[in-house]
Amino acid sequence: MESFAFAPAYELPVWPFVPPPELGRAEAVRHPIVIVGAGPSGLTLACDLAQRGVRAVLLDEDDTVGVRGASSRGICYAQKSLEIFERLGIYERIAAKGITWSFGRTFSGEQEVYSFNLQAESVSRQPPFINLQQFYIEWFLVERILELGLTDVRWKSRVTRVEPLSDGVRIEIETPAGSYTIEADRLIDATGANSPIRTQLGIDAHASRSTDRWCISDVRFKKPLPTERWTWVDAPFNEGRGVWQHLMADGVWRIDYQMPEDCDTAHISRPEVAGARLREQLGPGVEFEFVWIGPYGYRDHLLDSFRHGRVFFIGDAAHVVSPFGARGGNSGIQDAANLGWKLALVAQGQANDALLDSYDAERQPAAKQNLEVTSRSARFLAPRSPAEHTLRRAVVALAARHPFARALVNAGRMSVANDYPPAPQLPEGARTVQNLALRWAGGSETTLMQLLAEGTQCLGLWLAPARAEARAAMDATASLPLRLLAIGGDSGLPALQADETLMRHLGLHDAGSFVLVRPDAYRAATLPQATPDAIAAALRTALALDHHAP
Repeated sequence: MESFAFAPAYELPVWPFVPPPELGRAEAVRHPIVIVGAGPSGLTLACDLAQRGVRAVLLDEDDTVGVRGASSRGICYAQKSLEIFERLGIYERIAAKGITWSFGRTFSGEQEVYSFNLQAESVSRQPPFINLQQFYIEWFLVERILELGLTDVRWKSRVTRVEPLSDGVRIEIETPAGSYTIEADRLIDATGANSPIRTQLGIDAHASRSTDRWCISDVRFKKPLPTERWTWVDAPFNEGRGVWQHLMADGVWRIDYQMPEDCDTAHISRPEVAGARLREQLGPGVEFEFVWIGPYGYRDHLLDSFRHGRVFFIGDAAHVVSPFGARGGNSGIQDAANLGWKLALVAQGQANDALLDSYDAERQPAAKQNLEVTSRSARFLAPRSPAEHTLRRAVVALAARHPFARALVNAGRMSVANDYPPAPQLPEGARTVQNLALRWAGGSETTLMQLLAEGTQCLGLWLAPARAEARAAMDATASLPLRLLAIGGDSGLPALQADETLMRHLGLHDAGSFVLVRPDAYRAATLPQATPDAIAAALRTALALDHHAP
């Protein structure tokens, strides 16, 4: 039997354990914000807060990134997440290391059913997707957090107990140097799908484990394959089951093979078995080495609420969806970006606690939508009845010839920034604003993310306002976190050049129209004809300043 070579294991960074100052203290020290879990969502939140000048304590029971010995977890980072990373200062590293792509092909058997190009609908400076092993994202975030210098990162610190208080949370922590207790005004649980905090608090995650089974093969080929996302709905080289094929950093391909429901996970992960699958797919002469092989199943879960008093749940601690379409990790990163600016404004005394309720009001429906989308993908890829098999065969056959049927071929709807439903702080609901390339009136370049990286404030983008109205609006919002910018005109405000793409994307048409953009690059309000009072009222509504927590 053929033997297969393995590449050397990745050398991941290790950070030292530093005994915390609270060790040995009789009284618990109070911290404003404590984050538990240094995965993508926890690190994104810590970095977001530090970027905004807000201190936090970050606890993690490990002292490195990723999963030891495993290179593949999350790999596809969507445009909204990449825009967040641009604002946090690590996007250039991600773009340099990762694989940028926008084109995908879907096959049934040997036939290409359809292809897509996600770049066609984008106006962002960031591409639709970059593929990069998750540990690199975490690595870059840790180094950025340490560079910013405001986060107390505590490695080898395992939370053993949390106790909700009327005005905060008490947290017991175990370390190599002993145990200690601290308190937090607010605790953010980013500990992942098997959250011990959620379990201890008795919060039902409504988990439903799937019988869908897969095997990942991370492979480096001597001769590269096309840099595209290839998906087989029913691959002839995998006994008629699904296959995904993605290129990651370091010339490593991740190939996911759908397995029988009753498979032996140890058997399917053996190098000789995984190697035979690759030979079946690519032919006997293809030269390659394995980087990592591993089986996985998944479960769905969704909390009824992402806020429980002073405890907030983000990322997989709050929701887990099937992996189709890269909606899991990206959603957790976007949870962090949604919560970060709200925590910052509350911590800085510019908003009250009612604003924090909007985190759950926005991100819980977003996670529910992602769960519904990915569940439909899972049913298409793993039909559970003869009728579902018949439907899939019919759809695939029609899609090769008829454009209308291509929308029905569900090999994983790719991650997009979720819209938010109407709510007290969002009377119109909200859609994301992409990272547009902008120019100041004088000609120098900027971007939306660069504007949003400068402090924690909303942006008011106002098309050619009158000078007197602009001055009055500055006065009306002087005490509020708002940066007013004109688009064209001669208002006396800092001005951006009027640009057709910008105007169309924001929905600005007539002089005097106005868009309020939140710190997380979501549109909070659109005013067809703005007045100073209307701008101030829209801003107060977006920040929940007229709503008080019970």
